[in-house]
Amino acid sequence: MKRLSIRVQQIKPSATLAITAKAAEMRAAGKSVISLSVGEPDFETPQAAREAGIEAIKTGFTRYTAVAGIPELRKAVAAKFKHDNDLEYSADDILVSSGGKQCIYNLLMAVMNPGERAIIPAPYWVSYPDMVKLAEGTPVIVQTTAADGFKITAAQLDEVLCHRCKILFLNSPSNPTGMAYSAEELKAIGNVVRKHPELIVATDDMYEKILFDGKAFATFAQVNPDLKDQTVTLSGVSKAYCMTGWRIGFCAGPSLIIKAMSKIQGQSTSNPNSIAQKAALAALEGPTDELDKMVATYETRRTWLVAAINAIPGMNAITPDGAFYVFPSVEAWIGKTTPSGITLTDDVVICEWLLEEAGVALVPGTAFGSPGHIRFSYAVSQDTLEDAVNRISEAANSLND
Repeated sequence: MKRLSIRVQQIKPSATLAITAKAAEMRAAGKSVISLSVGEPDFETPQAAREAGIEAIKTGFTRYTAVAGIPELRKAVAAKFKHDNDLEYSADDILVSSGGKQCIYNLLMAVMNPGERAIIPAPYWVSYPDMVKLAEGTPVIVQTTAADGFKITAAQLDEVLCHRCKILFLNSPSNPTGMAYSAEELKAIGNVVRKHPELIVATDDMYEKILFDGKAFATFAQVNPDLKDQTVTLSGVSKAYCMTGWRIGFCAGPSLIIKAMSKIQGQSTSNPNSIAQKAALAALEGPTDELDKMVATYETRRTWLVAAINAIPGMNAITPDGAFYVFPSVEAWIGKTTPSGITLTDDVVICEWLLEEAGVALVPGTAFGSPGHIRFSYAVSQDTLEDAVNRISEAANSLND
């Protein structure tokens, strides 16, 4: 359509939101649907954060703030990076935005020129490629495998990097796989990045606090301190503190880049929500009891779900390190026929069939750049998980060769 820009016609709607909407339509029509498609914690926002939000309203903290965020929150974010990641930043090196997604968008708009490339390991978070396109960049997708833990290797990175590459995305623990990079793996990647001093590493650590099996979290600049000036570290409160709707993300990086990102933000949304900033401050400075309980619960669900998925004929999943996703292969189902005569030609058709026939909403791996897989979110109760797996197992056993 001539009235629409070329850039908007290049991108597609969020697959996860589309599936969630379809599931809601089916529920409204009276059908029983279990949604395992949403990447949203099923726990409450911490009490301290909720009370801080209420107090902000009561005391009239409802005006504009500094574009980059209130000073006390930026100081708290800097303290978080020091305490959690051994990264030293001043408040001026911090940008607070309306969610982690806006941080990433600001970064791309601030540094990417038309035709420059962004290296994106697949499976990837669904928005990376489309945000790169909106910034008039070129996504370069590097496929990873379960054998490598769905993580890009230093050798793969070395093969694809060139002078046109501006950004490398690293997401750990990952959405959709839940896999996390070890310090050793990040050091190996750092050895490649050193050959490309113009490359910016955008490390998306939104799930950093949801890590299992006693594993220690590592982020890129932490293990490659000499590459700190080439790194923008992104995080937020949405997943760890169950504050998705509060829309607070933050990042740290070289002051030149952070100031440019703040300039972009100043001409788009301006400051993040004032009330949510006060709530985020309370979350960052408050107790971690609720966080610890949540992570322990997710770890129990993870262990159960991986075993249950691998017991379903034709499904195969590796055990994730963190987050709240499992990303099994369903390639063994492709080519099979359902009792109603539908041939399962790919993971998209498989997800449509499971939604229509089993009443379980899942996201196809194609949306994450990895066809032949599907994403489970276990941010639901154990009873709901068991019901969903029973439905999927029954559907799997009905397939014909």
